[in-house]
Amino acid sequence: MSKKLQNKVAEFKDAAAIKEKGLYPYFRPIESGQDTEVIIDGKPVLMFGSNSYLGLTNHPYIIEASQKAAQKYGTGCAGSRFLNGTLDIHIELERRLAAYTGKEAAILFSTGYQANLGAISSLTGRNDYILLDEMNHASIIDGSRLSFSKVIKYAHNDMADLRKKLSLLPDEAVKLIVTDGIFSMEGDIVNLPDLNKVAAEFDAAIMVDDAHSLGVIGEKGAGASSHFGLTDSTDLIMGTFSKSLASLGGFIASDAATVDYLKHRARSLIFSASMTPATVASTLAALDIIESEPFHIERLWANTRYAKELLLISGFDLGHTESPILPVYIRDNDLTFMMTKLLQEDGVFVNPVVSPAVRPEDTLIRFSLMATHTFSQIEEAVDKMARIYRKLRPEAIKVKL
Repeated sequence: MSKKLQNKVAEFKDAAAIKEKGLYPYFRPIESGQDTEVIIDGKPVLMFGSNSYLGLTNHPYIIEASQKAAQKYGTGCAGSRFLNGTLDIHIELERRLAAYTGKEAAILFSTGYQANLGAISSLTGRNDYILLDEMNHASIIDGSRLSFSKVIKYAHNDMADLRKKLSLLPDEAVKLIVTDGIFSMEGDIVNLPDLNKVAAEFDAAIMVDDAHSLGVIGEKGAGASSHFGLTDSTDLIMGTFSKSLASLGGFIASDAATVDYLKHRARSLIFSASMTPATVASTLAALDIIESEPFHIERLWANTRYAKELLLISGFDLGHTESPILPVYIRDNDLTFMMTKLLQEDGVFVNPVVSPAVRPEDTLIRFSLMATHTFSQIEEAVDKMARIYRKLRPEAIKVKL
């Protein structure tokens, strides 16, 4: 390896510094299925750090569908969708997703990250503009960087700032507004009705990333556009399968012409291997469950309301969340790491969100709900969080009981 590259790699000290303190919280190996309780180091741990919002990752119907697909089609497709990697079940899933989201057509990608990368990078050009909510997911940001377009960020969910930014752009340019549906860390929902009005005023297109919205909000969990009744005026809907849909992959749903364009221009589609048969079948099975068994979403929201109430009673700051993503603001990097470590030692798995991902004063523990959590599991986790936080920072929290 070149000395310059070695020096650059050696300069990275962030992870080592956390490890030296005994607080490193990443790449924790789980020895069981992704459920409300997992096994880590041979011990049971309550899982409150998962994106499996509907708790379907161990559902027997989905597992059986995955096994049958592997038996019929094998373990992989050995090529991209563009060439030899299209199966009949890929087409079936695209049709199902188009109908589910209320769009004319859909196109599958191997991951949600690749869906954003491929769509955003190919839809606009050098003389066009992409406008991003400042809290958008990293995959949206990376897709915009590959587009060669001019990228403008607007303040989080701030439609006045978005209008101001759009008003400065040339009328003839293509303008694409990209936003999360549910923001993955803050847990709030995009102000889509007002965003839609602003977009119409300036002839801008709208793309909504529903990675954390599918299976959570909207008619039968169809996402943010469905939630607000604005499916027709949302130009592109992106979604992932690695969360509520209990699998792996992603998609873009839109009008037929736009989907056909992406099929022939999205590089992350053309030059990536296609979704495996097992993951496609798993997603189809998960869709079957979501569309036919609404009680999963109902349970998710019952758990969300209960956990939010308990956390607020315990004195925690949850910001403006409106979803099963509950950001417990700690506002201190080291304290966030320490909370995460002590909680795992006490049998609760949560995810720390620290700088530079957020500002140091906005660090948080991401506490996320699943439909399969029990109230007793939620009570146990919240009780342990409050007890540990009071121990670490006794002056900062007061129980409101």
